[in-house]
Amino acid sequence: MPLSIKNISFFFIILFGFALFLTNVTKLNINNKTVIQEKNNTESKNKIIKKESLNIDNVKPQIILDRDLSDNSSKKLNEIIIKVKKGQTFSEILDNFKFDKINKFEIINLVNKKFNLRSLAVNQKISFFNDENNITKKITIKLDFKTILIIDLTSQIDVRISELNTFSIIESKEYLIINSLYSDGIKNNIPNDILIKLIKLFSFDLDFQRDIKKETLVSISYEKTNVENNSDYSFGDIEYARIEIKNNTLEYFKFLTNDGFVDYFNREGKNVKKSILKTPLDGAKLSSNFGMRKHPISGYTKMHKGIDFAAPIGTPIYAGGNGVIEFVGRNGGYGKYIRIRHNNEYKTAYAHLNSYKKGITKGVRVNQGDIIGYVGNTGLSTGPHLHYEIIYQNKQINPLTLKLPSGKILKGDELKRFENNYKTILSNHLNNLFE
Repeated sequence: MPLSIKNISFFFIILFGFALFLTNVTKLNINNKTVIQEKNNTESKNKIIKKESLNIDNVKPQIILDRDLSDNSSKKLNEIIIKVKKGQTFSEILDNFKFDKINKFEIINLVNKKFNLRSLAVNQKISFFNDENNITKKITIKLDFKTILIIDLTSQIDVRISELNTFSIIESKEYLIINSLYSDGIKNNIPNDILIKLIKLFSFDLDFQRDIKKETLVSISYEKTNVENNSDYSFGDIEYARIEIKNNTLEYFKFLTNDGFVDYFNREGKNVKKSILKTPLDGAKLSSNFGMRKHPISGYTKMHKGIDFAAPIGTPIYAGGNGVIEFVGRNGGYGKYIRIRHNNEYKTAYAHLNSYKKGITKGVRVNQGDIIGYVGNTGLSTGPHLHYEIIYQNKQINPLTLKLPSGKILKGDELKRFENNYKTILSNHLNNLFE
């Protein structure tokens, strides 16, 4: 029986449906394999990553000290600055922080091996560096402007002294005296330390009360040492100094002699130092001259065999020259008194002292400019002052009119070296002034 058109159509529909079913099954298998493969790959990668991230058996913990940290990290340490008070000990200062007794005494013992803690001065700075838990990680003690003692507490207690990097420059200044060398120097930003050195340098030649006139010119250059990455600094030696009083010019240059001593010479190579100082203290006012006068206490007119300098109690008094202490102690109306023998002909005497410098006893040798005592008001005295005598062949003479012999005079190759040296100093000084 021949197939009808209806039967043939039904057959093709069934055949087409079966073919479509096979195609979808094939695609589904392929997609499932792809998904499974991708999942396996992902899991494999995750396993590798996880394995690598846990592989830390060879990594050791690292302690980073605060000195090795970057600027941002080091800010985590909080610096607390302590200034030493009068009578305060380092042990008492440590008690303000979290130290047990064992650690505290270990720190003190280790520090004392590097620095005598009994030498701590009033207002000396001690810095404590604490972390966020307020645990001290480092302590520093400022020994001077360029030296610090470091106590590192990050792992174990480590104590060391560190010298900071420094560099030096030469500063030059020039000014006119209106009131006094010292007060006008301060107004013109000359450091106090340098002005004191300047006064000492010219005290061999000048009486600062009588010789200095208004509009006297002062010109000076000096060494300034700075600490790298720090605001601290210190002043060194005077390199060059000139004082012009009308037509009289006094000028001195720093020079290292063949003997290894730093000293000062004029252009001719003559040493600034004289055998005896005319003025043995700084910034004093001449209150009584050498000669006949009515004594302010006894009322009798008699010879005043020295000169008096009015100054506050405690003002340092300098040895007028190199020599040996011949007498120290009370001496009648002189009160507390010192006498120095300089050679077979010259002596100097200092009276009405408040006290003597520690170590000044009979037979002790002193150098010119050394502090020997302090201004006072002992003996027959109406107020704080120094009575100063220069004794020549056992007779008091007027210190202000004394013609003092010069010190060393440079000669030969040493003089030639000095001449080259002073020309360089002068050139640098003028360049600094007018650059």
